[in-house]
Amino acid sequence: MSIEKILTAAPVVPVVVIENLEDAVPLAQALFNGGLKTLEITLRTAIAAEAVKLMKQAVPDAYVGTGTVINKETFNASIEAGADFMVSPGVNDELLSLAKETDIPFLAGAATPSEVMKLASNGFKYLKFFPAVAAGGVPMLKSIAGPLPHIKFCPTGGINLTSAPDFLALENVVCVGGTWMLDKQLIKDKNWAAIEELARQASQL
Repeated sequence: MSIEKILTAAPVVPVVVIENLEDAVPLAQALFNGGLKTLEITLRTAIAAEAVKLMKQAVPDAYVGTGTVINKETFNASIEAGADFMVSPGVNDELLSLAKETDIPFLAGAATPSEVMKLASNGFKYLKFFPAVAAGGVPMLKSIAGPLPHIKFCPTGGINLTSAPDFLALENVVCVGGTWMLDKQLIKDKNWAAIEELARQASQL
């Protein structure tokens, strides 16, 4: 499995925070049925790793990965959960070293040309551009494409249904990460049909 295959499965990768374990399976099913095949579950809650396991069992055809992989602890938790891929908001030497020791696809984060160049020199061709809007958005990615046209990005952070097409129109963008289809009130109300419809809108971008 390659990070390219995972990132090109759908135009949008939902960035999911699981607050209640009972929501994990129906949420994954709603997102997948709506056409979003790649799910990033952030390791920001104590139950996130367990949620990844449940989601993988319930939706075996989805790519279920972990986000907010920031150190050895979260890296190992991702492996233990059986993550299909890992996503980091940034990178450091420890994570670079760990990523080289595993076959699990690793999407490292970068926000500046220097960070992109460092990761490119370590063999990374696909990167997370984070925080996308705060770090310069579409103009920044256009600028980076000039000297580094071979690097492809999944911009994440501050992107919504309205702005996503502007990012997806760029040649160096393969998909975007977003949370707009994960309306907290809809999840609280367990309105999975509405979540599925929002996912469908995103998958058709």
